[in-house]
Amino acid sequence: MSANRKTVVGVIFGGRSVEHDVSIVTGHQVMKAFDPERYEVVPIYIDRQGKWFTGEPLNDLKNFKNEIVSIKGVQSVILSPSVQHHGLIINPTAGRFEKAEMKRLDVIFPTVHGSHGEDGTLQGLFELADIAYTGCGVMASAIANDKIMSKIVLSQQGVPIVDGVSFSRAEWLESSDKVISHIIHELHYPVFVKPATLGSSIGVARANDETLLRAHIEVAISLDRRVLIEQAVENATEINCAVLGADDAIQASVLEQPVSAAPFLTFEEKYTRGSEGMKSAERIIPAPLDDDLTAKIKGIAIQAFRAIEGRGTARIDFLVKPESGEVFLNEINTMPGSIAFYLWQEQGMPPRELVHKLVEIARDAQAEKRKNNYDYQTNLINLVDARGLKGVKGSKRSS
Repeated sequence: MSANRKTVVGVIFGGRSVEHDVSIVTGHQVMKAFDPERYEVVPIYIDRQGKWFTGEPLNDLKNFKNEIVSIKGVQSVILSPSVQHHGLIINPTAGRFEKAEMKRLDVIFPTVHGSHGEDGTLQGLFELADIAYTGCGVMASAIANDKIMSKIVLSQQGVPIVDGVSFSRAEWLESSDKVISHIIHELHYPVFVKPATLGSSIGVARANDETLLRAHIEVAISLDRRVLIEQAVENATEINCAVLGADDAIQASVLEQPVSAAPFLTFEEKYTRGSEGMKSAERIIPAPLDDDLTAKIKGIAIQAFRAIEGRGTARIDFLVKPESGEVFLNEINTMPGSIAFYLWQEQGMPPRELVHKLVEIARDAQAEKRKNNYDYQTNLINLVDARGLKGVKGSKRSS
């Protein structure tokens, strides 16, 4: 790439997710952070139905108050999975008197929270397209987004977690009494009800008795196919820590203590009390913990990020009992609101530097991937053609 050419970064936001609006805010924070002297930023919006768009009007957050896809200058687009395109096809359904255009992307910066974005699905598309992208890969994204699977992986790696019970929608519909009985046998009130793959506290609720438990499960099971019930950690303090890097070069940010009037940090407290997403929520930075406990939490954060093969950045949320020094990892957010800009700023890393660092990590990961050989040729086709398909394993039929 020419030293004078700007790096073209496609920032994807929106998405077919209950966290659609949060993603729009995060996407615009990221686009605003890039140095215009070094980067050409291409906005890519996915609407609530899953349709993709690009165009200059997408750069203005105010336009999203209305039906933005109808605004002049907004064009339909798809990200091609073919390596020959290496980017966007603009106006892909062009007719006889129109023409499709190509827009090559050097790096993709996804900011789609939750379903169809943070869960590894978008990352899989980027892998097929062979385009560098920021954040965690397919596996790490999928594991961290699934609260049930992440508990399994983290517990096997010795990361302290909260006890929990999980079940499916089918199990609940078949016998809710049986599910409730199992929960009460394994845990005790109060408990938290959580959809398995949603973030931003959507669908999360505290239950102090069976009536509330059943009611909250009904809500959660309408939002996700699987539900996690976790033991509430009484008198615990919420502490968050961001991580940044990959492999053995991972650093932890300053710790924060969110301030909440509710038993847990709700969606409204995270995003609707101010104008800048998670950055506007009330918090204490640095968290008022002693040095030993601070170091312990940072160490567990890095351990957990490595356990899922994470890269880029993530915000890791903990439940901490300062008096006893007990620490429980609550969840890993591989697509944190505001990309945790506010935590890195406290360590002297402004948003412009952070997005640049994330692009560098993405390119390093892409360079490592390209060391793999995917072109392994054999004589199998000729042999099968000569022998016939009857020689292929599994093709035998009974007469």
